[in-house]
Amino acid sequence: MAATRKTQAKRKTSSKSVQAISPCLWFDNQAEAAARFYVSVFKQGKILNVLRYPAVGQEIHGRAPGSVMTVEFVLNGLPFTALNGGPLFKFNEAVSLQVLCDTQAEVDYYWEKLSAGGDDKAQACGWLKDKFGLSWQVVPKGMSKILRKPDSPGAERAFAAMMKMKKLDIAKLEAAFKGK
Repeated sequence: MAATRKTQAKRKTSSKSVQAISPCLWFDNQAEAAARFYVSVFKQGKILNVLRYPAVGQEIHGRAPGSVMTVEFVLNGLPFTALNGGPLFKFNEAVSLQVLCDTQAEVDYYWEKLSAGGDDKAQACGWLKDKFGLSWQVVPKGMSKILRKPDSPGAERAFAAMMKMKKLDIAKLEAAFKGK
């Protein structure tokens, strides 16, 4: 009996909960539009909650009472928050969100949807900037396998091919890797 209690106690202490990490995306005043756009792109996307600025929001942040403060949403099981924080901060390429794709059809789908209305000049090597200025990487899941050994001739050819692409083409990357 005592051994059973010790085993149960050990199980309880060894099964610690993991702290969730959730990105908060800062927008000037497009948080709701952006969240609605993102949940329309991702098949398992959902708006969870919209919080609005209280009257004191106008005094402190210059936001009209009742205007959108934050939008909590989920994309493919991952939680996000979009914040209308004002024009002080802008997105840049130092942070991007990766969409790992199994097939070329998925690459094509996410590329088309996320790049619509975005910055064409910011598109290279699977990276794009959406219409809200957020950077995304639309990447085949096998890319790390292809590029894993940077000193291999196949990896060098695949890397050189990738550097010439905007949207990644899995068949062309695989052909370059194989030397075809």
